Amino acid sequence: MRLDKYLKISRIIKRRTVANEACDAGRVTVNGKTARASYDVKVGDVIEIAFGTRLFKAEVTSVEEYVRKDDAGGLYKILM
Repeated sequence: MRLDKYLKISRIIKRRTVANEACDAGRVTVNGKTARASYDVKVGDVIEIAFGTRLFKAEVTSVEEYVRKDDAGGLYKILM
């Protein structure tokens, strides 16, 4: 699954266009490397997102195409 779609499905970022813009701006890294929106997310990847001065870090635990709102938090584990 594409990185921008994963960020939206997991509800880390609310809109796919915003996730795409964050990737283009270089604020999203996967496994320590700057990632593009088209990056293929795999289980075990560590995603870091810079929200202004705050840093969000999570490990991908599951990749699913469709997830209910209540189950979205189970797609990742917060590390920081």
